[in-house]
Amino acid sequence: MKKELHLKQILPFIFLSLVAVASIFVPVLPNFDHGQYNSADITWILVSCALVFLMTPAVAFFYGGMVDRKNILSTMMKSVAAAGVVSLLWVVVEFSLCFGSDIGGFIGDPRSFAFFKGVNSGHPWAGMPTVPLSLFSMFQLMFAIIAPSLVVGALAERIRFTSYILFVVCFSLFIYAPIAHWSWHPNGFLAKMGALDFAGGTVVHISAGCAALAGAMVLKPRKSMLKQQHISPANIPYVLMGAALLWFGWFGFNAGSAGSAGVLAVSSFATTNTAAGAAGLAWMFLDVVKGRKPSLLGFSIGAVVGLVAITPGAGYVAIPQSIFIGFITAGISNYAVDYKGKTKLDDTLDVFPCHGIGGIVGMLLTGIFATKSINPAGNDGLLYGNAAFFFTQLQAMLIVVGYSFIVSYGIFKVINYIVPIRVSEEEEEIGLDKTQHGENYLEYLVPEKY
Repeated sequence: MKKELHLKQILPFIFLSLVAVASIFVPVLPNFDHGQYNSADITWILVSCALVFLMTPAVAFFYGGMVDRKNILSTMMKSVAAAGVVSLLWVVVEFSLCFGSDIGGFIGDPRSFAFFKGVNSGHPWAGMPTVPLSLFSMFQLMFAIIAPSLVVGALAERIRFTSYILFVVCFSLFIYAPIAHWSWHPNGFLAKMGALDFAGGTVVHISAGCAALAGAMVLKPRKSMLKQQHISPANIPYVLMGAALLWFGWFGFNAGSAGSAGVLAVSSFATTNTAAGAAGLAWMFLDVVKGRKPSLLGFSIGAVVGLVAITPGAGYVAIPQSIFIGFITAGISNYAVDYKGKTKLDDTLDVFPCHGIGGIVGMLLTGIFATKSINPAGNDGLLYGNAAFFFTQLQAMLIVVGYSFIVSYGIFKVINYIVPIRVSEEEEEIGLDKTQHGENYLEYLVPEKY
């Protein structure tokens, strides 16, 4: 018997069809060479785009390796699906909201680059004057993709797939786009305040971390947590693969944010690697101090925390200070993970303690260690006698934390009214791979049993 389709099942396809048809009628303008493009810079930003995009499947492996085996594929699927959803949103309206003509310092005019109209022929972005505007947009798209992908870890093993897709759309339009505009558009109110976020510690990691916290609170704990069942990571080599690819991709994330193939990119590259190494070691050694054994899982998580921490200041702080940034942030996040484990909060893969707190600490440490000796376009921090800049960073951090958490909490609540946000108890017990996607990771391991 043919299964009857409900309206909510066909609505996503209808929306996609409308976007596809509408795209036919967008005027095509010629590419325009403004005469100031630099081939080396274009090459570096193109490579950086690819590196940052690699971080999305890297997150899929990183998270997929840490969940229960019956939820590996569903966890990985959510990260990958975000790439498709955000890629289309970005072209249709999100790029305009982030970087279009300013409206009151809070958001971009959605008509500015709707359906990418005029992007090929537009003037270069002020922050990347030697590359085409279209390339700048593609580079920024990769950041917009990774942000909602990070939230998956807090919601794993219990969120309905359709609910997650709705969340990606709402997060991108109502959280990521405004915060990106505030921070990275020259007329954004945080940028005009003087707050600095070199590569997304605020825009990506704090926003995603706070959204993860809100989502975990709305979804409530998994049944396995309530029963105090210990679930071992399904595949630690997946975690290592994900962490290694994240580390690799992060060079594009941070060094690409320099906007050109110059000395600032080199400095950002070095601070990124140094902070990651220091944080991985700090997490591992701290586990030993607590009586645990040094683990591959611990080093991998610590390295990612270090990458998060250095992101807001990668192009503003010196290489030696990046050691301290990685070290201290790993310690704070490590203790935050332990503290969270004593509460009833079920942030499945510790997204808020690692990405949220990692971004918060990194942003504040940028307010301490930033120096114009590294980047004249930046500012001197507290260590160099400028206490005002540290308090600017603190104020901006509190604004972003409050906004992203409150709006995310509201989004999850609204989605829950539209479609149940959580799977049923039976579906949770069977696993989301089978119940949400009709796939089973275990079938690939031991097919004779299935």
